[in-house]
Amino acid sequence: MTSVGLYRGCVPVCLRYLDRLRDLLDAAEAHALTHGLAPADLLEARLAPDMLPFATQVAIAAQFTLRTCFPLAGRAVPPDAEFPATFDGLRSTIARAASLLGSLDPAQFDGSESRVLESRAGDAVVTLAAPEFLLQYALPNFFFHVTTAYAILRQRGVLVGKAQFDGFHSYPPTR
Repeated sequence: MTSVGLYRGCVPVCLRYLDRLRDLLDAAEAHALTHGLAPADLLEARLAPDMLPFATQVAIAAQFTLRTCFPLAGRAVPPDAEFPATFDGLRSTIARAASLLGSLDPAQFDGSESRVLESRAGDAVVTLAAPEFLLQYALPNFFFHVTTAYAILRQRGVLVGKAQFDGFHSYPPTR
């Protein structure tokens, strides 16, 4: 995988799915308003008691884009920013991540395929060559959190589907 390949494999992908995640937030907020739900009913919803809630899944997904792309560009990961766990706060989290990703230039990825990157994975430390870091660790983790946020919304009755998740599919309305 070339440096341009690593750039294309992370920055545009992360930006696209941050946009999709923002659309999921919009659908969640609209659902709460339409059904007279308190925002916390969705923001604090979980798939299982030992899993993180929707708001945390969104925040982690946004931060994971920075933990993915910045090391591949040879730059330090920007520190976490504190935003409230509200729909607007999560939109700010996503907007910040997208803005920071937009500051990365493909040229910064020159030579990145030879980098060895390290990241914390829970209590473990993961050390991988850049291509494996992106394809086997970082993107799967990012998509785990995006998918979990999506699944929480589906479980709570929010009318989102594959078309809203990836923005490519189109299906006739069924509900």
